[in-house]
Amino acid sequence: MARYIGPKTKIARKFREAIFGADKAFEKRSYPPGQHGQARKRSKPTEYAIQLFEKQKAKYTYGILERQFYKTFEEAARKRGITGENLLKFLEARLDNTVFRMGIAPTRSAARQVVSHCHITVNGKIVNIASYTLKPGDIVAVREKAKTLEMINDSLAHSNAKRYNWISWDDKAMSGTFLAMPERDQIPENIKEQLIVELYSK
Repeated sequence: MARYIGPKTKIARKFREAIFGADKAFEKRSYPPGQHGQARKRSKPTEYAIQLFEKQKAKYTYGILERQFYKTFEEAARKRGITGENLLKFLEARLDNTVFRMGIAPTRSAARQVVSHCHITVNGKIVNIASYTLKPGDIVAVREKAKTLEMINDSLAHSNAKRYNWISWDDKAMSGTFLAMPERDQIPENIKEQLIVELYSK
């Protein structure tokens, strides 16, 4: 299965939440997609459907395919602590997500592209693997040759990186530090991670 590159508003409407960020089209039609829209009668979802729905929402939010998502879950399950919280922490520690959080790219999909095009360094070395897991203290920076890219500069101009207290950002140097794994209450995503744990525990 390839990464989803179709209409994002349609997916956001499916989850009734702007999971890809600000979306004017979603604001106009926030109800589920389909011929009958809001008028369609829906039966009460099963427990499995609710759990699957939450997993799918998390996958689309972070832009990860099933195999990679499950591998991340397995890693979270092996780590000490609460599995669901560990899962979200690992997802937040991905390089593409951190590039997005720092404001270097306006969306996670744009962040993956920035990383894959070798515009990002970690601790001074070019890293082009979007799923690269950062460790506390790692320094993420825009490569010198990429500091003049319009997309990156436009994104940084509208950045709100300073609201995430597990990362720091230096506008002048165009670099930031992944200070620590975020705590669950610091992660803004509206994901019920316990439902995902229950789904994979079946």
